[in-house]
Amino acid sequence: MATDNTSQTIKLKDRRTLGYAEYGAPGGKPVFYFHGFPSSRIDWPLFDTGAIAARLNARIIAVDRPGTGLSDFKRGREFLDWPDDVIELADALQVDRFAVLGISGGGPWTAACAFKISERLTSTAIVCGMGPSEAPGVWEGVSMFMPAQSPEERRQMLMGMAGDTDLMVSGMNQTYPQGHPDRVILDQPELAKAFVNAVREVFRSGIDGVDQDAALYARPWRFRLQDITAEVHLWHGELDINVPVSVGHYVADAIPNCHATFLKDEGHFTLPINHIREILSTLI
Repeated sequence: MATDNTSQTIKLKDRRTLGYAEYGAPGGKPVFYFHGFPSSRIDWPLFDTGAIAARLNARIIAVDRPGTGLSDFKRGREFLDWPDDVIELADALQVDRFAVLGISGGGPWTAACAFKISERLTSTAIVCGMGPSEAPGVWEGVSMFMPAQSPEERRQMLMGMAGDTDLMVSGMNQTYPQGHPDRVILDQPELAKAFVNAVREVFRSGIDGVDQDAALYARPWRFRLQDITAEVHLWHGELDINVPVSVGHYVADAIPNCHATFLKDEGHFTLPINHIREILSTLI
């Protein structure tokens, strides 16, 4: 019987389950991928529509954050706890050094790895990444996914999203102006279906893990971008409504050794879809 590489788990030292998926070339150069928000380990095919990872000999290891998808909840976690989980998974997979890639809500978790475990990293990429709460424009656009509401309002919103994922995705699409590149993308049935499935999976065990992510995005990160010593590559679209380009500029300026690319015709979803070959080639 064939192995389902999209539903893998390991047991961590503290007995939590950590879920992950693998894509691309099984024996290729390892890239740990951190999904968006709200999303899950299975959203990689949304961006790698042409199986570019396999062609470039990249082994994509997509990991569910605690409390989302297949991963158990961890009470009181912070951004800087995440690199420890990543190291445990890498060790279990007998991967010594690896690249890290975060798209959208995966950006802060990637930055945490660049800060804490740079000695294990071969390269780092942040694509359309969320920024800290002090970044200019961070609360603008359709960043309903990093809400400034009360905890009760935030949980109510997440319960609504979990209850009708299709409606949430279609409603989000309506926030883009006609002709906006991200609206064009999400109007494509196959891509919309992949996004819906990834968001539905994130709520597999309820809303607690997603709510925890949202609260962390809105609070001080407890590490400074200015203290990251690793080299970081950053891409951001100037038409991004979900995470305005001002956030990308803030992150790029704050990280001392950051190589930033800003693309004038790309949005939040179109950038990784249209430039995944460039991104992965840079990483590996």
